[in-house]
Amino acid sequence: MKRFKIMILPFFLAGLMLAVSWNPAMAKDYSNRSTVSGAGMIVDFFVARPLGLCSTLGGSAMFIVSLPFSALGHNVDEAAEHLVMRPLRYTFKRPLGEF
Repeated sequence: MKRFKIMILPFFLAGLMLAVSWNPAMAKDYSNRSTVSGAGMIVDFFVARPLGLCSTLGGSAMFIVSLPFSALGHNVDEAAEHLVMRPLRYTFKRPLGEF
């Protein structure tokens, strides 16, 4: 068993050094996407937007249920932001095809 550990240790260390050095080379800037694909728009329109609408409606229902407790805790604005406004902005405010 000790011989096996001695044989495998150099390969493990080489792999570890390769993995650590590989990370900066894999970095890529995705913030400058100037074009949105048609397939992305179709998926957004038929999948993401309806799910966003369901999330908005479900969040609104949860907000109404949690409203008395939020009022007692003085955090109605936070609850409205997280449960209603974020899904609403995701569904209706963002450009088509940008997730």
